[in-house]
Amino acid sequence: MRTPFIIRFLNATPRAGWIALGVFAALTLVVMPALHLLLPESSPFHVSTYVITLSGKIMCYAIVAVAMDLIWGYAGILSLGHGLFFALGGYAFGMYLMREIGTDGSYQSHLPDFMVFLDWKELPWYWAGSDSMLWAILLVLTVPALVAYIFGYFAFRSRIKGVYFSIITQAMTFAAMLFFFRNETGFGGNNGFTDFKRILGHDITSPEMRATLFALSALALMLTLLAGRYLVTSKFGRVLTAIRDAESRVMFIGYNPLHYKLFIWTFSAMLCAIAGALYVPQVGIINPGEMSPANSIEIAIWVAVGGRGTLIGPVIGAGLVNLFKSYFTVAFPEYWLFFLGALFVGVTLWLPEGVTGLWKRLKARRTA
Repeated sequence: MRTPFIIRFLNATPRAGWIALGVFAALTLVVMPALHLLLPESSPFHVSTYVITLSGKIMCYAIVAVAMDLIWGYAGILSLGHGLFFALGGYAFGMYLMREIGTDGSYQSHLPDFMVFLDWKELPWYWAGSDSMLWAILLVLTVPALVAYIFGYFAFRSRIKGVYFSIITQAMTFAAMLFFFRNETGFGGNNGFTDFKRILGHDITSPEMRATLFALSALALMLTLLAGRYLVTSKFGRVLTAIRDAESRVMFIGYNPLHYKLFIWTFSAMLCAIAGALYVPQVGIINPGEMSPANSIEIAIWVAVGGRGTLIGPVIGAGLVNLFKSYFTVAFPEYWLFFLGALFVGVTLWLPEGVTGLWKRLKARRTA
């Protein structure tokens, strides 16, 4: 009699991992929102709007880092274009947020302000239904997935891999960025979408909505980690790592790598899109700059710093890098990129397994 997978999954996950996940859930779903909403700003235990927003943004980045880790750490596919899927999810949900503004915009028109400024008379056909939350969620999930599936199908079928695949993904996101910069595309051009007012009729800047978006980001991150753990501990995950290590041998024993790589590639793109949709209402803006190749390279740096092939490593890497970024871009804005480059070089030379690899070595040394 076969053991149910959920039992095997629970047994395969270390108890410390479940404890850490439980503590994280209690902290992000209960404690921090309560301290933000229930305590006055004068209280030393009050969690400020800045902390809530920054933490929510970093958790969205952590979801993207885990998505990158699934394809790079476990499938050996280095993408330098994952910023595209993140931005597509943000734009898909941003269309709904722009429609929610209604007549409260600067021009008091039912059209978004940038369309009025450009003398548009009506919404483009692809904006149809964008005033519906359910339609926006459907767009967030399907549009990036469709783009990733079509691109991945032709790339993987042609057996493009390694540095060539990385360059093509970077070219793809750069082309998309140039396309979204154009005013006639109907996506706000250089300025993108901003000045959001409401979500489902509720003020987007209210403490309650801030706490809700923060909690949703935390919940999405936990579900992403659980889904990633489910995949990498299954037969699918074992085949995926075999493809990473010896794709020709996997083909020799009868597996078709195309289906495995295409699934994890599309699933990773959907995770990035969900993160983008949660990111946009918290930061209040989405523009083509999110598609820049530099942003996609930075995602790879998060994974490298944390430790690829570990799931929790990318979360740590995204948190560390973005906390440093929040400090350096304020204190030393002209030196931030130099610091980021030095960090990546240092990790490559001295920490090839990232922070989690360093922790494992220290732990093993202490045990010995």
